[in-house]
Amino acid sequence: MNLNYLPKIKSPEDIKNFSTEELQELCDELRSYIIDTVTQVGGHLAPTLGVIELTVALHYLFDTPKDKLVWDVGHQGYAHKIITGRFKEFRTIRKYDGISGFLKRSESDYDSFGAGHASTSISAALGMAEARFQSNDNYRVAAIIGDGSMTGGLAFEGINNAGHLGRQILVILNDNEMSISPNVGALSKYFTRMISNPLYNKVRNIVWDSTGIIPMGKSATRSFIKKIDETLKNLIVPGMLFQELGFRYFGPINGHDLDEVMNTLNNIKDIQAPVLLHILTKKGQGMLNNSNEREEYYIDAVKFHAVKPNGKMAKTNKSKNEIKPAPIFQNVFGSLVCELAEHRDDTVCITAAMREGTGLVEYSKRFPKKYYDVGIAEGHAVTFSAGLATEGYRPIVAIYSTFLQRAYDHIIHDVALQKLPVIFCLDRAGIAGEDGPTHHGALDIAYLRCVQGLILTAPKDGNEFRILLHTALSVADKPFAIRYPKASSIIFDKKYDEKIVSIGSWTVEKPGSNIAILSVGSMVSVSLKASEILDFNGINSEVVNCRFIKPLDYSYLDDLVNKFDHVFTIEEGTINGGFGDSVASYLLESGFKGKFKKVGMPDKFVQHGSRDEILSALGLYDKGIADFISQEYKQNPNFATKV
Repeated sequence: MNLNYLPKIKSPEDIKNFSTEELQELCDELRSYIIDTVTQVGGHLAPTLGVIELTVALHYLFDTPKDKLVWDVGHQGYAHKIITGRFKEFRTIRKYDGISGFLKRSESDYDSFGAGHASTSISAALGMAEARFQSNDNYRVAAIIGDGSMTGGLAFEGINNAGHLGRQILVILNDNEMSISPNVGALSKYFTRMISNPLYNKVRNIVWDSTGIIPMGKSATRSFIKKIDETLKNLIVPGMLFQELGFRYFGPINGHDLDEVMNTLNNIKDIQAPVLLHILTKKGQGMLNNSNEREEYYIDAVKFHAVKPNGKMAKTNKSKNEIKPAPIFQNVFGSLVCELAEHRDDTVCITAAMREGTGLVEYSKRFPKKYYDVGIAEGHAVTFSAGLATEGYRPIVAIYSTFLQRAYDHIIHDVALQKLPVIFCLDRAGIAGEDGPTHHGALDIAYLRCVQGLILTAPKDGNEFRILLHTALSVADKPFAIRYPKASSIIFDKKYDEKIVSIGSWTVEKPGSNIAILSVGSMVSVSLKASEILDFNGINSEVVNCRFIKPLDYSYLDDLVNKFDHVFTIEEGTINGGFGDSVASYLLESGFKGKFKKVGMPDKFVQHGSRDEILSALGLYDKGIADFISQEYKQNPNFATKV
């Protein structure tokens, strides 16, 4: 498609004088450009395709960046990025040193609030609205939130407080999945036009304010007016929940009808009260042309939520003798929980709207009665699991490491304190790749290591994942966490085995005499490769698989104190408060006098990019680790082994 408008747009000011026809053409160009770009570089495609008309309308009618647009999560924000002057840079989205796939305050003044986790927009927007009130300013504030994010408790906490404060705030509910109620057709559209009309609202407000001067009839008169308003709306449109929480409700309207969106937004944008506009959109609009709406819906919502570079992987002719790579840990997890369901009646799986991402698709289909998707509600997922555990079930909670942060109080108060055997499977621990700092699982070791009684582990490969999962099921009086990256499982055999290991036990993967390398999870295989480089350079290294992060293998550490003068810890997590800190603390208390160094993620938020690019930049790869150890070791030539 030829782009006549997009290359010329440096800011939303450039579209202010567009005709309706030109705005529609702009929408078409945005949709085409986003599809073309994202299918090449990868990213969240379907969400933003559903809000292109809305995005254009908002920037046309609102005075951004003075007026604040707060996009929930940021999956919807690609069109917003392009209109706000990032047309050329958009080709670099989610690439290392390119622009972020989410909203980012440091990237643009138009990005009012950064987000990568769901359900934050309403609370953040309300904070901006209150700041406006405190400073006596006059800008508008709008939060755009999807129906999925509305399942998060924070969204309703924000709505509740907004209704109480009564400030001007526009919440746009982008309903692209399960509508709050069915589309009610022409009558609903007519009614929405009527009640959003400025003249209607002016008359309504005059009547409402006038009742305030009636000495005896204020309460009764206002109650009567409100009752009429609510009765009509109950008959025609949904939204009484929002009305009861203090919002003026408008909709639902067709979010792909640019004229309708523009007309409605223009009518309601200056209402000095909390307002909720309910729009119905199609996730992935324009991506497919399929007469089967339900089938298209499924494909859009799941397959095209996020796409890999180049859309579909190219088919290649593989040799019959070619060794298939080991599956990623997410697929291993999916296979393992299916194994468990076949052999045990007490296991169930819980996820927070991440069925595909965590590898639970097959499980959900084969064992639907044992599968629970609670929506974007991580705190609820944990406490719900705690309730199941009290009645003898063994809940396995699959949540991304970065999202489990949102349920921290629930882990402590509802699970650990009550010594309940909930199993936490922490997906995407460590570097999450192109989604960047909001999604990197950098903190889980640090934030879980201090929780009393909790056991924290990391498997070196897929087979050890099975062992740790069965070990977790053998523990009946405390929570058990297993962390793993979005990466190859190295080795995985689809052979059911109930083998367990002793709590706190490590294994020596490679004996050595000069230095000890204590590695966690994904770094074990990397450390073994680094050890080969070190051996070649005359430094004989012992590599230890520290599969238990908590508790430590105190027996091994006691022996280490008298065996090595050089100890290195390697982990794919922040070094502040991480595994290395726990080892250092124990060695110090045990009288260790040698040299100790921690290798891991730094004390700063790590940018986005491919997993390999980021690990390389951080030095968390074989040669990087070998070079670091060699440098540290050779700086202390007077140290000698004690063996």
